[in-house]
Amino acid sequence: MNGRTAMILAAGKGTRMGALSDTLPKPLTMVKGVSLMDRLFAHFTEASVEKIIVNVHHLADQMETALNEHITSGLVEISDERGDLLETGGGVRHALPYLGTAPFFVVNGDALWVDAAQSNLTRLKEAWNSDEMDVLLLLVPRAEALGYEGVGDFFMENNQGVNPLQFRDDADSAPYVFGGVLLINPTLYDDTPEGAWSNRIVFRKAAAAGRLYGLEIDGHWMHVGTPEAITAAEEKLDVLGAD
Repeated sequence: MNGRTAMILAAGKGTRMGALSDTLPKPLTMVKGVSLMDRLFAHFTEASVEKIIVNVHHLADQMETALNEHITSGLVEISDERGDLLETGGGVRHALPYLGTAPFFVVNGDALWVDAAQSNLTRLKEAWNSDEMDVLLLLVPRAEALGYEGVGDFFMENNQGVNPLQFRDDADSAPYVFGGVLLINPTLYDDTPEGAWSNRIVFRKAAAAGRLYGLEIDGHWMHVGTPEAITAAEEKLDVLGAD
């Protein structure tokens, strides 16, 4: 069944965090006393994810120590990138032996969101259609993306249910931002190279086949990319009455 396995992309250096990143892996950043990593684990529990792969590179020993209880229980497997930082696509490819043959989640280690009525991971699982899609991205309206300062990533026909996506490409802006959460068919990584490369390569591959889809988030999303963004996220959580 799809969505029983997830990968957390946790190997990056988090340089925009400044001095904080010298001593703390970004996924261990605390927001209202709870780490980004623990918040992801809570989402996975809600969505009945049974196995989690975490890749490590920057401050890898610290990451493994923080995850030790989950490693010991068998919930977490470590994909070791101590030798080379492989970026998003290369990192997933490197971890494929742990991820199985069914569609799995890939989630950025700094993703922070609050679900509304239903788990957004569960919504992705329920919306998945293997006959039509190879990638299903969780999208955030750019106007509602707290802490995001870019020009957007994708166009989508409407915000109802799942829709095919178009890349922004040469347009000045696009209305939707990729929220760092996706469900993907592992066969997309067939014939991909070893080494460092971006998941956007497989997104483009899916789009060329008409198999790249998006689902708008039901809830609130925050980009925690800088120390200032931590404060903004904490203030937003306070407004929402969320822990």
